Amino acid sequence: MKVAIISDIHGNDLALEAVLADIDRLGIADIVNLGDHLSGPLNAARTADVLMARDIPSISGNHDRYLLTLDPADMGQSDRAAHAELQPRHFEWLATLPATRVYRDAFFLCHGTPASDEAYWLEALTADGVVHQAARNAIEAVATGIKQPVILCGHTHIPRAIRLADGRLVVNPGSVGCPGYDDDRPVAHKVEVGSPDARYAIIERSGDDWSATFRTVPYDHQAMSRLAAQRDRPEWAEALASGFL
Repeated sequence: MKVAIISDIHGNDLALEAVLADIDRLGIADIVNLGDHLSGPLNAARTADVLMARDIPSISGNHDRYLLTLDPADMGQSDRAAHAELQPRHFEWLATLPATRVYRDAFFLCHGTPASDEAYWLEALTADGVVHQAARNAIEAVATGIKQPVILCGHTHIPRAIRLADGRLVVNPGSVGCPGYDDDRPVAHKVEVGSPDARYAIIERSGDDWSATFRTVPYDHQAMSRLAAQRDRPEWAEALASGFL
């Protein structure tokens, strides 16, 4: 059994199409999507159309929630740009997505943590904004009560797999479409994955064991970088061009 895990597309339709083509080429039929589908200065509406046509089991991320619940005047730049592109059918689709879900009785899906779409799970921050792997006991505490052997999360855009003491596997597949960002909550920090490639993960079962393989997929990232620059988002342009900020 193989399942492809995608997350954090952020309106990058070219990266999404490259990842889906790679998944199809590998012959993997099962795909799940961990949220933050559309927010960004790129191609939100076309990204939504691709996802809706594929009917991939999906959940909502924090930015998907913002698109549904905030007035555009109260949104950040990326959410406001996406909101302006979207049609009623796109909002109707977003409204159908749950915050968490169980897939095939084996996978628990959440965006940030089971309790919050904004919290980091596998990463933590120092007081001066350095992002690092969270402590094992902190990671395991968040997984309390989840029965599924594979737990999936996104949000931080950092690919990572953590094996809990009881054997459960927690996996963040990384970001399909946004290889770097900065944030000022809870302290100012930035995330850089160091390459412009689209990223996803494959979870595979062999007997009673589960493993994760991380994939990096080249695509025309410079086209997306130019689009971000045209829309006056230089930080997005730099991250899309290089994977750094």
